[in-house]
Amino acid sequence: MLTWTELGPVWLSLRLAAVTTVILLIIGLPLAWWLVKGRSALCAPMNAVVTLPLVLPPSVLGFYILIALGPNGPIGQVTDALGLGTLNFTFTGLVIGSVVYSLPFMIQPVVTAFEAIGPRPMEVAATLGCRPFEAFFRVILPLARHGIITGTLMTFAHTIGEFGVVLMIGGNIPGSTQVISTEIYTYVEAMEYGKAHVLAGGMLVFSFFVLLSLNLLNRKEGRTR
Repeated sequence: MLTWTELGPVWLSLRLAAVTTVILLIIGLPLAWWLVKGRSALCAPMNAVVTLPLVLPPSVLGFYILIALGPNGPIGQVTDALGLGTLNFTFTGLVIGSVVYSLPFMIQPVVTAFEAIGPRPMEVAATLGCRPFEAFFRVILPLARHGIITGTLMTFAHTIGEFGVVLMIGGNIPGSTQVISTEIYTYVEAMEYGKAHVLAGGMLVFSFFVLLSLNLLNRKEGRTR
């Protein structure tokens, strides 16, 4: 059985996942819409950048984020000049890494949902005098709700289970950057398999119910259509 102190990484993981999901909802919805409707030559390269974390090893992605946040990196130099210091091995640094690493898990389901809507709803909204910005919130987002829910659940679950990027950027500092995945790693290294089983089993059950929820959501969406 784990003590309240040993459960600290669980609460930190939930906090990290919640913050990351909210940030990706804010930046991901307009970005996904731009990727679907944009006519710029930058759309294809940006789409590749967004998808990159799916194929790039977490250690490679974590390494470059570590460099970017470091004292000689572009982000690190800005934060240092602002008196914030560098963000490596901090919760804020974990949030930045998680946002980058989980970006495709939010964007891809939303892009798919936006593509399925087609141009007709926006055209009808325009004929009724609805401005594009207003139509996006009042017409498009409700129609894409299943894709948004899918992206939200996938982002939250993926952030909870992060290991490579988190370990590279935040290390494994108890009470500061130690999350569930790195705590399991610590217990395995110390051969405390009982405690590792508790956390790993909890992650297994959590992941199962997330996937079950997505499956039921997709079946419901299919019946609705």
